[in-house]
Amino acid sequence: MTTAGDIMHRGAQWIPATESLDRAAQLMRELDVGALPISDTNERLMGILTDRDIVVGCVAAGHDPARTTAGDMAKGTPRWIPADADISDVLQEMQGHQIRRLPVIDEHKRLVGMISEADLATHLPEDQLAQWASNVYAGR
Repeated sequence: MTTAGDIMHRGAQWIPATESLDRAAQLMRELDVGALPISDTNERLMGILTDRDIVVGCVAAGHDPARTTAGDMAKGTPRWIPADADISDVLQEMQGHQIRRLPVIDEHKRLVGMISEADLATHLPEDQLAQWASNVYAGR
């Protein structure tokens, strides 16, 4: 059985909800990622911040990224998957909520990785990847 832990990208890092978007952008550059999970003060998942969120939701809207926080951008119900979840559960979670990045949490509720489109492309057969993409991008 292939699990979320088998295909995830290790070394994911939280961005605290109180951190500014300019610092979030710097961290994305340092880590060479396009998304960061947002954590509350108890290191619980509040949402995901993407580079697109910063550009479209902050800069293009005329807001100051030095004064806007990651928490200001957290919307909706955060989604995550346990590290020991089967790949079919990963796909179901991502398809069911039309999401392209999924934080992976261990048994102690600690962030241990992220699953992205690139991880799926590396580990799924072509037909399964095509089905996933069709379901995730439907209606966007």
